[in-house]
Amino acid sequence: MAFSIRLTEDEEILARRYAALMGVSMGEAFKQALFEKIEDEYDIAVGEAAYRRCLDNPKTYSHAEVLKMFGDEE
Repeated sequence: MAFSIRLTEDEEILARRYAALMGVSMGEAFKQALFEKIEDEYDIAVGEAAYRRCLDNPKTYSHAEVLKMFGDEE
């Protein structure tokens, strides 16, 4: 899939300099930045959901309890 975006002159200069610094094309620089942002936002959402679950059920387990639960007793 291909797409285009409009950049101001200053934004284009910054993008070109960044791509050159990273040794990649502008398309690759934008692609990397987009997926890094998606991964960051996903990680934040998953972390917040886990935190809410922890607040709803604050039970914690020791390392030994977890090993026992999963049948890996040493």
